[in-house]
Amino acid sequence: MFESVGSLAAGPWIYTAVAVSVLLDVFLPVLPSGVLVITAGTAAAAGSGAATGQVPHGVPGIPALILCAATASLLGDLVAYRLAWRGGERLDRAIARSRRLTTAQERLGDALARGGGALVVLARFAPAGRSVVSFCAGAAHRRARDFLPWSALAGLSWAAYSVALGYYGARWLGATWLATGVSLAALFGAGAAAGFLMRRRPAS
Repeated sequence: MFESVGSLAAGPWIYTAVAVSVLLDVFLPVLPSGVLVITAGTAAAAGSGAATGQVPHGVPGIPALILCAATASLLGDLVAYRLAWRGGERLDRAIARSRRLTTAQERLGDALARGGGALVVLARFAPAGRSVVSFCAGAAHRRARDFLPWSALAGLSWAAYSVALGYYGARWLGATWLATGVSLAALFGAGAAAGFLMRRRPAS
């Protein structure tokens, strides 16, 4: 099972698939980017010979996967931020019509003004939280230096967590459907917890 799953990680295509999926899911949150990153981590563990200690040529490294996913996350956030910045009155009206987006914009503004960009990191784990935060930061014309460093930290934290779930799931449980299921449950659990904490944060 380790060899068959590990073969999925052979070649550079896995980096492209991860990068494209993570970059685009800021616009299409339904994309299973987290599932793909976990699967890549699992395949890397299997292909690296976790059971034998041998690392065949062509198997992606864990640091490279983390860097790939984190960089794509930051670039996606930056594109969404800039589009929202230039969105003008149409985007402002769309946000004003949504209570959720309006509340998110207010909380984000307060958090960034206080230097409390941990909200950006927390939102990266919540379902669609990344999209809401990136678009709201741009629409509110928050300074890039207040938003992008936190976005980078958010992407790195999420990428490291997701890859680690796949990698250590395969190391501890083997490259099986059970390992994948446990890893995905941990990812979705973190998302549910992040969403709960964001809802409980006071608006002021």
